[in-house]
Amino acid sequence: MSLEVTCELCPRGCVIPEGGAGDCRIRVNLDGRLRATTYGRPSAVHIDPIEKKPLYHFRPSTMAFSIATAGCNLHCLNCQNWSLSQRDGTEMERLYKAEPADVVAAALQEECQSIAYTYSDPVVFYEYTYDTSVLARDAGLANLLITAGYINRKPLRRLCQVIDATNTDLKAFDDGFYRRVTTATLKPVLDALVTFREEGVWVEVTNLVIPTLNDDLAMIRSMAKWIRDELGEGTPLHFSRFRPMYRMRNLPPTPEETLDRARKEAMDAGLHFVYIGNLMGHPGSNTYCPRDGSLLIARTGFRVTENRLTTDGRCPQCNEKIPGVWQ
Repeated sequence: MSLEVTCELCPRGCVIPEGGAGDCRIRVNLDGRLRATTYGRPSAVHIDPIEKKPLYHFRPSTMAFSIATAGCNLHCLNCQNWSLSQRDGTEMERLYKAEPADVVAAALQEECQSIAYTYSDPVVFYEYTYDTSVLARDAGLANLLITAGYINRKPLRRLCQVIDATNTDLKAFDDGFYRRVTTATLKPVLDALVTFREEGVWVEVTNLVIPTLNDDLAMIRSMAKWIRDELGEGTPLHFSRFRPMYRMRNLPPTPEETLDRARKEAMDAGLHFVYIGNLMGHPGSNTYCPRDGSLLIARTGFRVTENRLTTDGRCPQCNEKIPGVWQ
């Protein structure tokens, strides 16, 4: 008798026949039990500046031990990591063996201050992320979840108990865009962002601005107002420049003027910290005091070139407290 298994991790709710895999490719039904085939088998291991995640208000200038496995529960037409995310573990040329304890030991040996679960989406390698995070926290390391946030609330709340910070991709403030470009839906991502806030996880948001698809200023204004109202005016929002990738090579890179307009729109909507990424040397990558406008943190690429914040995260001129985790 064939035993079907329902995966309750993400909103897709895949019903998986025996021997089959879910939409993410890596969560499979083995003899009636759900297993993630990439557990302990990352396909990407790197050491990154935390600014690359991007996290600008969480322990700046520190290094993150970054891991990812194959698989993803989204199928974005513009995915920059498609060779990792749109494959299962058996298709990968590079496959490491690293149990959770091995990852923590390597992060400590490399003198990293955190472990980032990133590149593909840690939602699909949930158990690996959770088990590693438990050991990492015991070892004094922070845990960073770099995700598209397409996950059900119950498993997310459990994961939040061991996650310190997230940068969550909010791909557009439009459900139609999500369905056409990612094959997912918008509401679960918004629910995940609210859940992160409720559970005390430091939250930053990234929006990749794609010409003609999600660069409408009215949509950007609505998104910024939602972030302000639901997550707080001090929530960092990163507008990232699109470059032609994967199945979306027909569109041009995002014009700098579009990113400037998006940043202004979001700041006019009440967000205090709005950044421009993927554009080397742009002043929109710096952090400024929302009260007096003074430069607080200067960045070039993923490198902090100047940090004028006080040790407790205040503006040295007006003493304004800047939201974030600075120690």
